Amino acid sequence: MNMNQILKQAQAMQKDMMKAQEEVAKMTFTASKDLVTVEVNGNRKVTKVTLSEDIDTDDIEMLEDMIMIATNDALAQAEAEMEKRLGKYSKGMPGLF
Repeated sequence: MNMNQILKQAQAMQKDMMKAQEEVAKMTFTASKDLVTVEVNGNRKVTKVTLSEDIDTDDIEMLEDMIMIATNDALAQAEAEMEKRLGKYSKGMPGLF
């Protein structure tokens, strides 16, 4: 394989990776914990937090825990999708994405 072929393959792979990243970035991941729902986008940014009207505001610590758990679950979904789509490009390089 000559250098031009290798360069073309690398460019094609980079283009595919960028496309996959853009697709995931447009996705929304939602997780709920009891009375809290959190949405994040594929860029791992929180886009929405919804609290049920049934929440007991006297227990702020429980509410904070529910928000944290739902947020972490939604972020984990986004991370898993990115890894699923880009993992084939990062074999042998854990944590690349």
